[in-house]
Amino acid sequence: MQNSDIKKLNEQANIFTKKIASMKEELKKVIVGQDDIIDKVMIAIIADGHVLLEGVPGLAKTLLIKTLAESMDVDFKRIQFTPDLLPADIMGTKIYNHKNATFSTQKGPIFANIILADEINRAPPKVQSALLEAMQEYQVTISGDTLPLKRPFLVLATQNPIETEGTYMLPEAQVDRFMFKLVITYPDLEEEKEIIRRMTGGKDPKTNKIASPKDILDLQRFCRTVYADEKVEDYVSEIVDCTRHPEKYGLEVNGHIDYGASPRASIWLIIAAKANALLNGRGYVTPEDIQDIAYDVLRHRIILSFEAEAEEIQTDDIIKKILSTIKVP
Repeated sequence: MQNSDIKKLNEQANIFTKKIASMKEELKKVIVGQDDIIDKVMIAIIADGHVLLEGVPGLAKTLLIKTLAESMDVDFKRIQFTPDLLPADIMGTKIYNHKNATFSTQKGPIFANIILADEINRAPPKVQSALLEAMQEYQVTISGDTLPLKRPFLVLATQNPIETEGTYMLPEAQVDRFMFKLVITYPDLEEEKEIIRRMTGGKDPKTNKIASPKDILDLQRFCRTVYADEKVEDYVSEIVDCTRHPEKYGLEVNGHIDYGASPRASIWLIIAAKANALLNGRGYVTPEDIQDIAYDVLRHRIILSFEAEAEEIQTDDIIKKILSTIKVP
């Protein structure tokens, strides 16, 4: 690609970055701290990818997603996942009309732009799997009829990692549909004080609608045009291949990896890196963009062995070793 083309991409990226910055400011009116999580959620919107948010109760996972939806002029639905939930409660169903002896389709809450799947691991597998077609193909099949979903369409799911009673672990096929798995941690001391002030002061910050569905779709379309050099693609390919064949790259993991990342990891590493570049006002991808989002793309796609769990080795530890092993272009 010519320098003049890169320059044009940078100029266009700067225009979009202003809109993204406005959306982030609206989120920060309500959410204290969590700057990295806010950035990653914005990247997911730009990249048109779904997000799994993991963290203990009370860390504003649900509030973050609700505030995000309020900053955009889009349809938003919250689905509280519970053990007694049925697929029809999410997708919808056919209803028989006795008056004219016909069936009509009653659409479920999945027919919205942003879906908050709250405590997704509370529902049984048949309910979790009801989201598979929607998340991958942006459509829903109800009694043989296939209906398209609204665009943009994003699923942001939350789960609590410390409570296992009454929960169902998400299957790998389901987890792989999420572009990111974000881990939310506790606020620091100063952020804790600010949370107290905001939440006990009697004033509820209002969120303005900054972006329309067209704005989001324009962002997503431009994201795909951000330039990624062949050397960056090689870098991503080697990172993902290293999760499958670590010995090829001289990485000793002592059998801690049962299964490496799927090809979706390579795809999302590039797209998320493009979104990260756009977030930073650039029309081209650098290796640093890959490194910024690598943990969030890979941590739920690398399946660790029993030995790794017994030795309390985390997926992030493996990813750190991989990134330090693969040569940066």
